[in-house]
Amino acid sequence: MICFIRKRPALQIGRHQVIDYDTSWLGDALRRAAQAAEREDFPFVDDIRSGIETYLESRCPLQLLPIDELYGRMKRMLEKIGCEGIAEKLQPLAPPVTVSLQQAAAEVGSGFEIGFFSRLDADLRELRAAGVERIAAVGLRDCVLALCGSTDWDSGCDRLCSELSEFLGLRGVEIAREG
Repeated sequence: MICFIRKRPALQIGRHQVIDYDTSWLGDALRRAAQAAEREDFPFVDDIRSGIETYLESRCPLQLLPIDELYGRMKRMLEKIGCEGIAEKLQPLAPPVTVSLQQAAAEVGSGFEIGFFSRLDADLRELRAAGVERIAAVGLRDCVLALCGSTDWDSGCDRLCSELSEFLGLRGVEIAREG
């Protein structure tokens, strides 16, 4: 079952779903498109963003909305109001996404570090391609323990934690502090 936050559908971004999101990133995407179309005087960004927000909250029949479908609708809407140049320049921008390292480790299995890093790298590339600029990772400690096949932290866990932290840092992923 999908739980609605503010009555908005969950957004499908790659393999990930974002449930709790604001809509400020939509305004940013519209502003960038207007600038790229050399329409920096475009005064309707907030009105269009508000209209999209209203659609998401009260008119969207879907429980899960793929981000590319949302942008397709936005482009068609811009074209209908005579803003074809802005519609052409509209590039996907997505809300921040949180990635569960523990879940990713569970999917590849313990002792399979190379597969884990390869899978994580592919996930991060997919998110970036979908327009995600802010990615946070959670579950670092549990992920490391799972990959090491251990219940107790040891020097191997320290090594892997350091490698994983560096890997994420090089890709601009924020590591969320654990409780």
